[in-house]
Amino acid sequence: MNQIRPGRPAVALRPVAPAPARPPAASAARGPRIPVVPVPPGRRAPVGPRLLVPLLSLLLALGAVLAAAPAAPAADAGVRSVARALRADPVYVDPAMRAQFSKAGERALERRIEDGDRAVFIAVLPGGSGAGRLLDELRRSTGIAGVYAVRLGDTLDARADAAVLPAETVRRAVSAVRGRALPRQLDAFVRLTLRSARGAAPASWGLTAGDGSGPLIPALLVSGALVLVLAGTWVVLRRRRNRRERARADVLDRLRAAAEEDLAAFTARLEGLDFHPAEPGADDIRRADHERALDALDQARSLLAAVLVPADLRPVTRALAEGGHSLATLRARRAGVPVPARRPPCFFDPGHGPSAHDVIWAPPGAAPRPVPVCAADAALLRAGEAPAARTVPAVLGRRPYWEADPAWWGPWAVGWYGEDLAPALLTGTPLAAGLPHHAPA
Repeated sequence: MNQIRPGRPAVALRPVAPAPARPPAASAARGPRIPVVPVPPGRRAPVGPRLLVPLLSLLLALGAVLAAAPAAPAADAGVRSVARALRADPVYVDPAMRAQFSKAGERALERRIEDGDRAVFIAVLPGGSGAGRLLDELRRSTGIAGVYAVRLGDTLDARADAAVLPAETVRRAVSAVRGRALPRQLDAFVRLTLRSARGAAPASWGLTAGDGSGPLIPALLVSGALVLVLAGTWVVLRRRRNRRERARADVLDRLRAAAEEDLAAFTARLEGLDFHPAEPGADDIRRADHERALDALDQARSLLAAVLVPADLRPVTRALAEGGHSLATLRARRAGVPVPARRPPCFFDPGHGPSAHDVIWAPPGAAPRPVPVCAADAALLRAGEAPAARTVPAVLGRRPYWEADPAWWGPWAVGWYGEDLAPALLTGTPLAAGLPHHAPA
């Protein structure tokens, strides 16, 4: 390929600032440090006396805070509220059902599901009708493939994604536990489904919810003997927190890999133009378009190197969208055709570049809506074929990006389409639950 600028390589033109070192987690977030008691050589200090004083002091302080705290407002039992809770923890219990399902029982069921490392979601709600519709709405609102069970009053109903657990297996599990009382019914259902379910627990569990040790505090204040129990619980919670941190790091690696794919697609389109600033017909306007495309590529690379959380992906894909418009403008000028109006990227794969048409399309189970598509995807749709959808890594393999986990992939999509357009395009898809200004379909 011809050189783009004298003395510069074709695409990898500017040094990328090295990624900043990740800041160490603040020690304050882990609670107060436990003082270390020196131990004479050859002797090992017992755990109980070493932890007793600082733990009792901490418990007394927490008890005082709890005593002074106002009562928490009643939880919103709406589907969106339940879905938000299930994205943070596997079990949701409506306050009206607390007399039948204690917080201790809820914690035990959550631990069983998390130890099984499968996406099993349980909601315990007051009596009502429409369990099937409720299950569908919960699945759509969470945007996570898994097994969903709802206990409405005295009735248990459940559904699952086919890739996670066959429908017949779910029906057998519900039939096997029918007639049992809470919480044994749900514990038995979870045991049965964990045996056959595929996939893994979502990385979003624990991102917004606490570790659940608060309800232990009153009992620990009553009896100092339970301090040792708290010490053991702290070890278990630390292991769970470490596992969640590893899961978050794994998902971030997948997000960065997907953004690298976007950079590679943009680079291929830039190289495909084979533009040289000194070529015949090149003028200041064309050179400016080319310069903006190069700047967008450099900016996206630098921003990607600094990604630490999913929200950091938004400016990366926004820069690539801006660069795509500059490439489309330069291509039109070289071909001698009118410069295209600014349009959003192709809906099915933003890596295809700016869209050329709007077509009517509907995701599975949702209402039709106009979506911007490139000329190639528009031709595929007219021929009755599936468009070339952009896929991203998910628990059950690569899936179209609009079926991805909203907690992780929402910022990636918003960068491409903007905060106003992205919710309109993705309404009714699992990804829509993690977008700003989202309203259920």
